[in-house]
Amino acid sequence: MSRIAAVSALGQQIWLDNLSRQLIESSELARWISEDAVAGVTSNPAIFYNAIRTDPAYQTAVATLKGSAQDAERRFENLVLPDVQKACDLFLPLYEASSGRAGLVSFEVSPALAGEQRATVQAAQRLWSEIARPNAMIKIPATAAGIAAVRECIADGINVNVTLIFSPAQLAAVQTAYREGIERRWQAGQSVDRIASVASVFISRLDSLLDPELPRELQGRTAIAMARRAYAEWLQQPALPGGAQAQMLLWASTSAKNPAYRDVLYVEQLIGQGTVNTVPDATLAAFRHHGEAAPTLNADAAGTEHQLAAIAALGIDLDTVGEVLQRTGLQQFSEAFAKLLDLVR
Repeated sequence: MSRIAAVSALGQQIWLDNLSRQLIESSELARWISEDAVAGVTSNPAIFYNAIRTDPAYQTAVATLKGSAQDAERRFENLVLPDVQKACDLFLPLYEASSGRAGLVSFEVSPALAGEQRATVQAAQRLWSEIARPNAMIKIPATAAGIAAVRECIADGINVNVTLIFSPAQLAAVQTAYREGIERRWQAGQSVDRIASVASVFISRLDSLLDPELPRELQGRTAIAMARRAYAEWLQQPALPGGAQAQMLLWASTSAKNPAYRDVLYVEQLIGQGTVNTVPDATLAAFRHHGEAAPTLNADAAGTEHQLAAIAALGIDLDTVGEVLQRTGLQQFSEAFAKLLDLVR
């Protein structure tokens, strides 16, 4: 068994944080599914910008699209949505075998809509319809407008990946929106048992921001502590009506940004049943080579509370920090999306 597949055996899904035409056409993604039990894919504007800029498989298609009368965003979607559909098709057997709990592929709404609830819902509905795969997920940022849109999309029966969560308050609001969306749909007499959603909690960026302000013994521990507390609370959540799935916790941004840290730190320390970790290619390769699979999300509860208490004692409020990180994340995604559209304009 590969080291990555060993994580799956412990009840956690490993998703690839990457998607491109080359990954599909080379059969590399199919190989990772069969050999490493990779159980899903996430994407974002930065990922597609890099793919379109560097993947030869896109170059001819980009040149052809530039002759069309469509706007840049539609050209981009026409370029990559077929690849999203092909990825969904690759994962469909896993999706069906898991009763809709694995084998999911995420595609993000435009970051320009992060402050617009109605436009986000409309974009999610359109993308859900155009991808037309039961194991697609529409990615929506956890802004105030985005969270309100999530509630509507879940009630509409759309699978949602809620992204850019950086704090306990943001996560709690996302979880409430998911529950309310499920309850609204159930009360309307519609089925809820095959709706899938993940709450994507960003990990390494929190430590990257806080570590310079912390004494050495507290560095590299805050994000893990926040995630472990979130998992402990997630395990206590009440059941949803109609056999609806719990919204899964997904650990995002799990490559180690600090070269002094073990390169698989945020994978090894966040393994827990019923969760997801989405990793870029380099982190996947590193874990395949030397990662250690063990259930760690429930480990060292006392250490988790000590770390969070020490952070609070220093006057650091994680919810305030989360707002800063979310604004920065949105700006980065918006800049990547703008550059992406320039490639096809």
